[in-house]
Amino acid sequence: MLVIPAIDLKDGQCVRLKQGRMDDSTTYGDDPVAMAARWVETGARRLHLVDLNGAFEGQPVNAEAVTAIARAYPELPIQIGGGIRTAATIEAYLEAGVSYVIIGTQAVKDPAFVTEMCRAFPGRVIVGLDARDGYVATDGWAEVSTLKAVDLAKRFADDGVTSIVYTDIARDGMMQGVNIAATAELAREGGLPVIASGGVTHLGDIEELLEVEHEGILGAITGRAIYEGKLDVAEAQRLCDAAPATRRS
Repeated sequence: MLVIPAIDLKDGQCVRLKQGRMDDSTTYGDDPVAMAARWVETGARRLHLVDLNGAFEGQPVNAEAVTAIARAYPELPIQIGGGIRTAATIEAYLEAGVSYVIIGTQAVKDPAFVTEMCRAFPGRVIVGLDARDGYVATDGWAEVSTLKAVDLAKRFADDGVTSIVYTDIARDGMMQGVNIAATAELAREGGLPVIASGGVTHLGDIEELLEVEHEGILGAITGRAIYEGKLDVAEAQRLCDAAPATRRS
C-alpha cells in the first residue's frame, strides 16, 4: 500500500481545505515544487495533486505549477485532479509528464467520457469519487448527486480505469480518521483498486487500512496530517512495506 502525500493548489499556493470549503483554507507554502521536494525527500513514491480552482471552474487553473512539479521529478508517478473535463486537458497533462489524470465531476455527469478517455489514454485514467453519506458529490463538492459511489464504481469496472480515489467529504481535512467501512466496501463491491482519501491522520489510520488492504486498497492519500506533523510519511510507508504478506492476500 502506498502512502501518497497530497498537494492542493489554490491560486498557485499549497493549501488544505476543510470539507472542501474554499473559504476555509490553510496555506502551507507558496512554492509547489519545493513542497513536492519535501515529500519526495521523505521517500514518497507517488504524489497526489489537486487543482482546487480548477475543480470549481471546470478547467485547469494551476496547470503551470503541476507542470513544474512533473518536470522537476520526471520519474515520479504523479496523479492530478481538479477541472479535468476534456480530452485536450488530459492530453496536455500527460504530455507535461503527469502519470495519471483523475476524472471526478465529469465521470458523474457523463460516464461515457470515462470510457472514451480510457480508450484514448489506456492505463492513465483514475476516477475520483467524492462522497457524502455514500452519495457522490460534484463541482468541487458543491453539489451532491443521487448516485451511490459503489454503483458508479461498478459502472467503470470494465472500462480500463486504473483505480478509484475515494474521499469521504465529511472527514476530509478534519483529521477525524478514515471511513474504513465505506472504503473497504467500495473496494470489495466496486471491482476496482481504491486509494483512500479523507481523514488519514496518524499511524493508526494506516494500520486500519492495512487490515482491509486485501479488499483492494492500493494507497492512502494524506494531506493536513503530514503538514501539521501528525503523520510521518517515511514512517507510514515503512509500516506499509513491513505489513505481513498474509494480510494482503
